Formats: sequence, C-alpha cells, structure tokens
Amino acid sequence: MLFTTRISGVAPLLLAAASSVYGATTESTTTTTTTTTTTTGQSTFEVDLNKTASVKSAAKTIAKHLISYYTGNQPGQTIGILPGPPPDGSYYWWEAGAMWGTFIDYWHYTGDSTYNAVTQQSIVFQADAPQNSFMSPNWTASLGNDDQGFWGMSAMLAAEVNFPLVPGEADWLEMAQAVFNTQAAPDRHDDECGGGLRWQIYPSNAGYDYKNTIANACFFNLGARLARYTDNSTYSKWAEKTFNWIRDVGYIDKNWNIYDGGHVPQNCTDINKVQWSANAAIIIHGVAIMYNMTEDAEQWGKPLSGLVNRTLEFFFPKGILVERACELTDRLLCNIDQHSFKGYLLRSLATAALMAPDLVREPIVKAFKTNIEGVIDSCLPDGTCGYRWNVGKYDGDVSNGPAGQEMSALAAFTTYLITEEHEAVKPLVTNNTGGQSRGNPNAGETPATVMSMSELTERDKAGAGVLTAFVVCSILGTYFFLATGIGEVRSQN
Repeated sequence: MLFTTRISGVAPLLLAAASSVYGATTESTTTTTTTTTTTTGQSTFEVDLNKTASVKSAAKTIAKHLISYYTGNQPGQTIGILPGPPPDGSYYWWEAGAMWGTFIDYWHYTGDSTYNAVTQQSIVFQADAPQNSFMSPNWTASLGNDDQGFWGMSAMLAAEVNFPLVPGEADWLEMAQAVFNTQAAPDRHDDECGGGLRWQIYPSNAGYDYKNTIANACFFNLGARLARYTDNSTYSKWAEKTFNWIRDVGYIDKNWNIYDGGHVPQNCTDINKVQWSANAAIIIHGVAIMYNMTEDAEQWGKPLSGLVNRTLEFFFPKGILVERACELTDRLLCNIDQHSFKGYLLRSLATAALMAPDLVREPIVKAFKTNIEGVIDSCLPDGTCGYRWNVGKYDGDVSNGPAGQEMSALAAFTTYLITEEHEAVKPLVTNNTGGQSRGNPNAGETPATVMSMSELTERDKAGAGVLTAFVVCSILGTYFFLATGIGEVRSQN
C-alpha cells in the first residue's frame, strides 16, 4: 500500500537520497496574527485564527471540496472508495478508509454532521459483513496489513468518539476488533526477523517478503487503543510486544528516527532509512494511548517525548510541515499515496497532545500555530488547497492526488482547534466512560478467504444486480492483476 511506493511512484533509491538533501524554502515564525489572508492573483482565503467559528468555517469549506472527489454514491460506482484503484482511477482502496477517518475527526472537532451519513454507509459497506474485517475479495490483489489497518483505525476512531452507530449493523468497535483479530492470527505471524507482520497479507502479492514499519505500526496502534477502550490486557500485551519488536529490529533508532522496513531474506537488516510522516503518526498515536492508559513514564512517557520531539524537529523545518522524503526544494516527487501523509501526522499529534498534555502538548501546539499559516497560504477561496505549505501561495499541484492534500488541509484546520484553550474537545471514550460501541471480542475469528468466482463482487458493488457481463470482466480483471501485478508492483521506498 502506502509507503512502499507503487510502480507509478518514485524509485526507492531516489527517495532515500531525497530524504537527505531536502532544504526548507520558507521561513515561518510563531505569530498572533488575528486574520491571515492568502492572495493568489485575485483569490483570497481569509481565516481569523482567534475565532473558533472562523476556523470551523474554513474547515467546512475544505470538507465540502474534499467530498467532491468521492463518487462512490453515484450509480454504477463502488460505495466507500475513491475513484480507483488504478488503472480505473487514481486512488488505492486504503486511502478512502483514511479519508472517512478524517471526516470522523472533522465531526468530532467541529460538530458538523453533514458527512456523517455517507461516512457511516462507506465504512459499513467496506467492512464486508458478516466478518466485518475489511477483507473484501475485491481487494485481494492489493491487500496489505497496512491497508486493512487503516480502515480498522477509522472504525476504532468512530468507537472512541461515539460516532453515531448504524442500526442493524456491526458496531464500530466490533469492526476494529475484527481487524485486530485477523492480524493477530497465527497465519499472519512467523519467526522471520524475530517476529513482526509482513507488509502483504497474501504470499502471492508483491511485497510479501518485506516487513515494514507501517503494517506493524497499525497493528500496534489498534492494540493500544483496543486495550484502553476495553480494559483488556490481551490487547496491551500485543501492543507492547509489537512496539518492542519495531524498536529491536532497528526500525526506530536511538535518536527516535523512524525508518520504513527491511526484507525477510536479509533478516530485515537491510533497513530502508527513508522517513515518512505517517509512520511517525501511527506510532506516536499508539504510544500516547499507552502512556495515557498506564501513566508509565519510563516505558511509554520517555518514548513519547522522544518521538514527538524528533518528529517535530525532522518534519517541521522552520515551523512548516514538509514530507521531506519526496517534497524537495526544487521538485516534487510525492506520489498519490504520499500526498495524504501530512494529515495523519497532524491528527495523531493532536491526539497525543490530548492524551498526554503534561508531556507533549506545548511543543505540538507551538508547531500547529506556525504550520497553520502555511496551510492558509496554500488554499483558494473555494477550499482547494495545495500540497506545499512552505511556498507562501497555492502551488497548483493537482497531478498526484488532490484528495490526499485536501485531507491534510482539512486535518490542519480541525486539529488547530486544540490550540484554543477555551475550546473544549470531547475526550476519547471507553467502555467505562460512555462508549456506545460494545464490540465482540471474537469478531473476525474466521479469516476471510478468496471467494469463488460465483461470489466475487456480489457484495462489493454499489448496485446489487450488476450485469453478468460486468461480473465476467471483473473476474478477468482480477486474474489479470494477480498474474501481472500491474498497478500493484510496488517498490520499497
């Protein structure tokens, strides 16, 4: 999936080199400016950062633009996904799962329920009842543990913020538990490299020989959050074991840099040292949850402080968030997946600030206040936002995933609300503090398998009565992807 760059992305050696040659281009300083205005030709985007209503209004404008990229609720389209996957559209399956999580956070921070219904419909549909583990056979040819994990984390968020349940369907907690249980199953784990999940779920998929940070970070993240929500030590033991493995194998170094992964044939010693903001995001989020739950300063507080401080230092040069591995001074190498990473980091840092205010709130708030100036500069009045936030204007970048950069901009405005002392953000709930999702500890117990031809696509297309010819084409297309790997041969960054 995401970090490990697809065939259309950037070569891994180029990405690795890029991470060491980046230089920030725009100076940013903390400011108390009341109103910030972006001017691009005749276009302006005004936000009064001292007024909650103005910040929420800006977020509303961007949310409206983001949802315009979604076509899954139109006739003949697939419910819940962005246009794709390639070659049928730009976006891979996982990114829609991340987008719905962004909309859940939007509702949680702003109270605007405009997009709740479509978010509910999308997550429920893609969960793929009755197992509800987000393992639809439509995505077998591209299904990584990280892909499944992103949908699971969005379901977990829905449980934590009491996102409205859908009557007659599995609740959000059950979906998250189903993902976790399938990933904790023995067939997902082996002793290669001393443990850890592989990137891909199925041996036939390119990348099965790669054990990367993001797959294990998602599993760790879910385990930590399920432990806090349910007060079940089984989840916390898995979380601790997974985090320790990520560190022991060398994917997190002594200076709290987070690297991408390594290959099983090399015993995971050929570590790809490219750094992505989303790897940091998912790990920081999980560590903050573990610290909040245990209050263990040595085991979780020290790593949290180290990870946050290093992440802010590395990814916020001169106060503006930059995806340094691919967002270079003289050129932009970020692919469609990578255009969405900044938003995950901002959302996770916001959660960390709320979960561990005594340790990390101050530096995170400071970073948010300098970063938002660059985000505002990047946006047009209709809510169209650029990818680069350090150039002082809308960059016109629309070639690689406008939905991703729009998600990131929306995350920037919604999470900015944590900087306002008077703005009360509702805490994340648990089973013991008003959580409405009751869950099912045995959810997803029977791992999903590839369906037979007669079953394929039956549940996964928006119109249940699809034409027979279309079904045949879908089956042939699936076999073509499996045989050739087109659109899914993804080189590690």
